[in-house]
Amino acid sequence: MTTHRSEIFAISDEYIDTVGRMSPMGATALGIPGYDHLLDDFSLAAETKVADYRREVLNRVRAMTPQDEIDRIAREVLVERIESALALFDSKEAFITYGPIANPVAGIRSIFTLMSTEGEEAIANITSRLNAIEAALESWKSLLEDMQAQGLGTSRRQVLAVAEQLQVHGSGGYSEMARAIDTEGKYLDLHLAAQSAQAACLAMSEWMREVHAPRSIDKDGVGAERYAPWARYFTGADLDLRATYEWAVEDLANINARMYKAAEKLGLAGKSLKEVAEYCEEAELHRIDGEENLLAKLIEFTEQAVERLDGVYFDIDPRIKFCDARIAPEGSAAAPYYMPPSEDLSRPGTTWYPTLGHTRFNFWHIASTWYHEAVPGHHLQCATATIEKDRLTRFQRTEAWISGYGEGWALYAERFMDELGAFEDPAYELGYLSGQAMRAARIIVDIGMHCGYEDFDGNIWNADSAFDLMVNRALLAEDFAKSEIDRYLGWPGQAISYKVGERVWVRAREDAKQRLGDKFDIKAWHNYALKIGPMGLDPFEREMATYNG
Repeated sequence: MTTHRSEIFAISDEYIDTVGRMSPMGATALGIPGYDHLLDDFSLAAETKVADYRREVLNRVRAMTPQDEIDRIAREVLVERIESALALFDSKEAFITYGPIANPVAGIRSIFTLMSTEGEEAIANITSRLNAIEAALESWKSLLEDMQAQGLGTSRRQVLAVAEQLQVHGSGGYSEMARAIDTEGKYLDLHLAAQSAQAACLAMSEWMREVHAPRSIDKDGVGAERYAPWARYFTGADLDLRATYEWAVEDLANINARMYKAAEKLGLAGKSLKEVAEYCEEAELHRIDGEENLLAKLIEFTEQAVERLDGVYFDIDPRIKFCDARIAPEGSAAAPYYMPPSEDLSRPGTTWYPTLGHTRFNFWHIASTWYHEAVPGHHLQCATATIEKDRLTRFQRTEAWISGYGEGWALYAERFMDELGAFEDPAYELGYLSGQAMRAARIIVDIGMHCGYEDFDGNIWNADSAFDLMVNRALLAEDFAKSEIDRYLGWPGQAISYKVGERVWVRAREDAKQRLGDKFDIKAWHNYALKIGPMGLDPFEREMATYNG
């Protein structure tokens, strides 16, 4: 007797289970039990085994005939994502392109934040996983050595950035985590394992700094040829990169013009945007002192958003109305982020805020970000997909994330809240606009640095000119701007997905409004757009063009 609605749903289920067994960290992220004591093997042999299985699944699913529209979409999404993953494997881009956010070191550290800490079994799993860090890092080291032997390398900036990340983790980061888990000091093995993990991190950091960095590539950008496949992977769209760059330049100018008008509302006419940002950051009105107060504010803010939007602009399932907020571990990148709930919803969707050592915060620029990360942004989007088990395959619900679709929605969510008047406070408005400016500037500097375009002074875009743009026209704090530029250079094509995706979401909505006229209902459109599930921007726009209300 079949237990799936179709063979495409069945193979999607099999794929998640099999890849989960091959990636214990992925299993933990999905809530698949039995692997929480293990870490991934990052060696080339292990990666090849995964790639071989993906090819097998791809051949099988290509031979399947969809039984309806739900099946057709599920098949297309599965095929496109596997093909994209294999393209990065075959070109070795998946192994030589890494940076502070996307790398095994960050992945290992973050997986502990998803683990249960209650009970003897949970402590034993954490202890075992800490003891596995040395072998995991050694497996990644062997992969990097294999790439080096093939004449393939990574930018020195990224190598050194990850070496610094390892240094942070190794200089008390894991011991601090162990103390937070075991406040009474009952589990000696846990603390010894944390010390072992730190020693492994420090050894790997030294190797990357002293051995790997000197032989790495003395150039930040990857070049247009390597950039284009990454842009396609992160957006699911075929982009004219030069036209996209020029659009972003114009968009940034328009956003900046509105920022100056918002500054006038604060009585800051004639000030530079950087001076306006400094004023907002130092103002007392939206100040929050202490991490606990910040977390309480973030949770309350999300609860208020749910109350405002549910039943009017969205139908929010009671099972996903709560979204947690936590402080990101040391060594994280400077940007806040979101992690979806587990498949069984036993672990809620969670937003993470990196404090970067600060204990004083100002909500003027956080408000818009939390609409992006929580509700109606990532949490509403990802958690909705998690519970859509009748419409979406397990693959679509858990593994089919495409940045252009996902980040595009989250940026659209900020824009939608602006349309509802959520940023009437001019300081909040400036926070929202600074986020918009950052995403437009990201396109400019990401494409510009990687593809070698000229900056506004007639020189080639580089880390210095990008830093100036992000600080002076997107209002980023200097430490955040530095972290962001490292991120763009180590993750080509990802940073453009936000604004590119938002543009498609807005265009799809406006198209539906024009086609349907008085029949258009924003709540129904939102519900349909989220339940259709993640996919590339090109197929998403095609699917939404058939929406009939």
